[in-house]
Amino acid sequence: MGFYFAQLLTGLANASSLFLIASGLSIIFGVTRIVNFAHGSFYMVGAYLAYTLVTTLNAGIFGFWFSVIAAALIVGVVGLLIELTILRRIYRAPELFQLVATFGVVLIFQDGTLAIWGAEDLLGPRAPGLDRAVRIMGEPIPEYDLALICIGPAVLLGIWFLFHKTRWGVLVRAATQDREMVAALGVNQAWLFSAAFVLGAFLAGLGGALQIPREAASLQMDLSIIGEAFVVVVIGGMGSVTGAFVAAVLISVLNAFAILIFPQISIVLPFIVMAVVLIVRPYGLFGKPGSEHGGTEEPDQPLRLMSNQASMILFAAVAMLALSPVVVAEFTTILLVDVMVATLFAVSLHFMMGIGGMVSFGHAAYFGVGAYAAALSVKLLGFSMIPAMIFGPIAAAAAALFFGWFCVRLSGVYLAMLTMAAAQILWGVTFQWQDFTGGDDGILGVWPAKWASSDQVYFYIAFVLCIGGIWFLRRVAHSPFGYTLRGIRDSKTRAEAIGVDTKFHQWMGFTLAGALAGLAGVIFAFSKGSVFPDSLGIAQSIDGLIMVLLGGIHALAGPIFGAVAFVMIEDWVTRLEYWRFIFGGIILVVVLLAPDGIAGGVQRLLRAVMPTKKGDAA
Repeated sequence: MGFYFAQLLTGLANASSLFLIASGLSIIFGVTRIVNFAHGSFYMVGAYLAYTLVTTLNAGIFGFWFSVIAAALIVGVVGLLIELTILRRIYRAPELFQLVATFGVVLIFQDGTLAIWGAEDLLGPRAPGLDRAVRIMGEPIPEYDLALICIGPAVLLGIWFLFHKTRWGVLVRAATQDREMVAALGVNQAWLFSAAFVLGAFLAGLGGALQIPREAASLQMDLSIIGEAFVVVVIGGMGSVTGAFVAAVLISVLNAFAILIFPQISIVLPFIVMAVVLIVRPYGLFGKPGSEHGGTEEPDQPLRLMSNQASMILFAAVAMLALSPVVVAEFTTILLVDVMVATLFAVSLHFMMGIGGMVSFGHAAYFGVGAYAAALSVKLLGFSMIPAMIFGPIAAAAAALFFGWFCVRLSGVYLAMLTMAAAQILWGVTFQWQDFTGGDDGILGVWPAKWASSDQVYFYIAFVLCIGGIWFLRRVAHSPFGYTLRGIRDSKTRAEAIGVDTKFHQWMGFTLAGALAGLAGVIFAFSKGSVFPDSLGIAQSIDGLIMVLLGGIHALAGPIFGAVAFVMIEDWVTRLEYWRFIFGGIILVVVLLAPDGIAGGVQRLLRAVMPTKKGDAA
């Protein structure tokens, strides 16, 4: 009995740590509606700052706790600078812009932290006065864990007092409920948002600083914690601090006992719980209808068929691509296959988001399912290349059909998070099922058939499949089904009023996008000769989002431009020492200065060159 009670206390200590970062994330979203992917970076920087201050001061109990608070305050100031310079410009932007912009901040923070503190993990000292263990029911419990168990509820009480007993807190809660009314009353919302962001960043920094006696500060801290933090916030209900506390306790305690029963499930348990909660209660445990939406945007202009000039330019570009293996080097041919795979993946994601209005943070799930299905069919079923290439997209479509049935019942951030949960569940199964999927060793030796083994022949296979898939999605976008999806995206209420089965159409759109993403995964698997769990990971999904944004989400040509630019930029910057910093800066420039992406710039150029002709909006 004592052992199980000790596990409970360990779970509660972890819950307090998780609550600190999740509460800050919840406050920021509740007030600003920013989906802040950079929140994990505040947590990481808080840990590094606390390590530096604690080891420099080395002044006992007072020095330790002063260092923890000082680190959190510095992170709060850093958060203010980011809010003033970057995030204030995108408060009204769609979730995609917010997510990608804050991911650019993550990349900048990663290389900035690397430059300042180096690549080695930094293990801080134990907390003075709390460096021993006490026995409870015969089991040793670290004193610091007991302190954390008290700190979490104390912070929750302080936040409650701040929000319910101060004028600032009342205004924050009012802005969370109705920002327009608060603005009509003459409240300076800009500084209200800034103050809320500083508080959220402070809490994230505090959570990171308090981890120094428990774990080493590392460059992986940001991405390792942000997934769980999002899960906690979504389960509790976006914007609900109390919900975040309850969800943190639920997740941490379940995980503490799940490790004893089935250790392999711990890697995906938070996402399973989130998926179950969202299916049963779409707004989270303490969320309310309407809390799922981020910023709004004006409806897109109607799709127009390409002008004759644009068609000629497109035909010339495709012809040049088809002839490229004859004149370019072997490495360039391989790179062009990567470009085509990325383009098909981005176009499939754009079809789901730009046409269907369904924001996905886990589209890589279907890319990975397609790749793994093709690889497993070759290795286990003895399929040749062609049957495997057919089987992969079918498996991806089946996965999208299954998960899409649940996802399309949600909207906004909650839909996006459920897609991420589906991807993480599939990633966890792939990563853990060593005997079937190869685990983190992946599946090797998935090469094309002998007749297609040369780089030039495989290039033309990829060319036909990728260009054919892109053409097919473009035709669907201009079909009655595509226009119905756009109608649902622009006004779901009006679509339902005229008798459209909105859920079914979105479900089919979701499935179609998943099938084409699976086709991209199949081509990728045979191109590389292997497939690894990373193909289903969050990073792959983020890459797709960046491609769509970089090219422009408001045009069908956007993901094509974005994918080409993304692969070329990535191939260039990854050769440099601090490539993440450069790449993150490019992302921020695009988000802040060119929100309509490369496609928007091309349209403006065409209008300037040919003022009598309308630029292509499709």
